[in-house]
Amino acid sequence: MFREMLENVREKRPLIHNITNYVTANDCANILLACGASPIMADDEQEAADITGICDGLTINLGTLSSRKLRAMHLAGKRANALSHPVILDPVGAGASGWRREAALGLLEEVKCAVIRGNASEIKALALGSVGAAGVDADLADGITQQNLEEMTAFAKAFAEKTGAVIAVTGAIDIVADSRTAYRIRNGHPMMSAVTGTGCQLSALTAAYVAANPDHPLEAAAAAVCAMGLAGEIAFGRLSPQDGNGTYRNYLIDAIYRMTPQTLEKGADYEVR
Repeated sequence: MFREMLENVREKRPLIHNITNYVTANDCANILLACGASPIMADDEQEAADITGICDGLTINLGTLSSRKLRAMHLAGKRANALSHPVILDPVGAGASGWRREAALGLLEEVKCAVIRGNASEIKALALGSVGAAGVDADLADGITQQNLEEMTAFAKAFAEKTGAVIAVTGAIDIVADSRTAYRIRNGHPMMSAVTGTGCQLSALTAAYVAANPDHPLEAAAAAVCAMGLAGEIAFGRLSPQDGNGTYRNYLIDAIYRMTPQTLEKGADYEVR
C-alpha cells in the first residue's frame, strides 16, 4: 500500500501551497521537491486564495504566526475546501499561548482539514484546550510511550471522530488515525529532534502524499510519516564521526530524494490497530 502512495506522488507531482513559517520555509520547499512534488510559498491575504486555486493541496503551519498570516490561512483554507483540495493543519506550539490555541481552533471551525499533524502537546492543546506547551517541543510527559500507547491511540481516534480529520501525533512513536483505524509507527531516529523543522517538513510531505492519493488520506498520511521516519534512520546511518546536525539535515532531504517505493515498502515499521 505505501509503495503505491509514493508512486502516485512521483507520477502526479502535486503542487502544494505552503503557508508556513520563515524558520523552516526553505526546508519545507526542498522536502517537497525531494519527494517529487512542487512547492509554492505565499502567505499574503491579497493572493492566498488565488494561489491555492492553482494548487493541489494546502499546508497551514502556525509557526511564526501573525494576524496578517492568519487571515491568509482562512482565505486559502476556504478556497481549498471549495475545490475539494486537502488541507493539512500543523498547529505549531498550539499550547504555548492562548491566542495561538484560539487561532488553531478558529481554523478548525471554519476550514475542513484532511489531516491535523502535530506532537502530543500540540494535539492535546487543541483537543483539551490546555495552554502551557514549552515552545514547539512536547513535554516529555505528553509524549507517546509504550506505557500510554493504548490510551494515546484511543485519544487520536476520538479526536479524529470529533474533527473528521486524520490525526497524526508524532514523536518517538507515531500514531496516525481516523475514527476507526490507527497506524502505530516506529520509524525515525532521536537525532531528528536536533534539526529545526523536521515536523514542518513532515506536514508539507503529508500534503503531497494526500494530494496525490485523495481517496486514501489515512494511508497516505501514514505513508508520509513512515517515509520521513525512515529518512531519519537512513540519514543517521550516513553520518561520519565529524558530522553533526547540519549534515544530518541535508542527509534527511537526500534520503527523501533517493527513496524508492520499494525502499519505503520494505522499511516502513508499523502496526495497524
